[in-house]
Amino acid sequence: MWLSNKRILATGILLCFLFARKGSEAQSVFSKLVWSDEFNYVGLPDSLKWNYDKGTGCPQNCGWGNNELQYYTWDRTDNARVQDGCLIIEARREDYQGAAYTSARLASRNKGDWQYGRMEIRAKLSAGRGLWPAIWMLPTHWEYGGWPLSGEIDIMENVGYWPDSVFGTVHTQSYNGMLGTQKTKGISRPDYSSLFHIYSIEWTPESISFLVDGQLYNYFKNDKTGFAAWPFDKEFHLLLNIAVGGKWGGKFGVDEQIFPRQMIVDWVRVYQ
Repeated sequence: MWLSNKRILATGILLCFLFARKGSEAQSVFSKLVWSDEFNYVGLPDSLKWNYDKGTGCPQNCGWGNNELQYYTWDRTDNARVQDGCLIIEARREDYQGAAYTSARLASRNKGDWQYGRMEIRAKLSAGRGLWPAIWMLPTHWEYGGWPLSGEIDIMENVGYWPDSVFGTVHTQSYNGMLGTQKTKGISRPDYSSLFHIYSIEWTPESISFLVDGQLYNYFKNDKTGFAAWPFDKEFHLLLNIAVGGKWGGKFGVDEQIFPRQMIVDWVRVYQ
């Protein structure tokens, strides 16, 4: 979700990964379910599994480093709630704490942290110019230093002005958005905001594979040159959010008439 100009390469390679319906484990090299949220309750997100990133990121990193416009609230069902078996993250147009928009950013930090595994999230994305929904991972302990030295894994990013494409990306010291060297690829489909899809990665000591509904579209290999290229030998945690505006999401402005908008998450599962 840290950004800069994304260089888009769209490709697809069909893999023989099999997915089960909700309530069953996915079949892959990682077969043991070690953490999940099925959202089979009502109200605020489970506090035993989720924290909130709060506010505007100020004073250290206003706009969360990307000139984003939203204020991330917490313990507020207007922006993050569980109902009808799903997590709803909602971006709203409203004056709040000096910001013009509100949203929520959930993080499993210190409640769900993993080194390697298969991360699966079944979700339906928000749509609309100026929105920037993301499902991604950051290091829990930042052992190699601040961003981008300790790495970032973007399982899924979408920008509202490009509704038929999602992107999988890694950022490291050698490969990152500030340098324009980030390792990113995209995959196009017409229904990301109207249907649920499964966004996932397979993360091993050798590589990170990015998939949508079992279809591989990006692959990042550990070249064994050290942490500058591969800091992914430490614990990472999950983040779910909708940003508003920003250097990438707001490239063509924000359509103020679209709000509120939602990203709906059916379940989150981690296998090892």
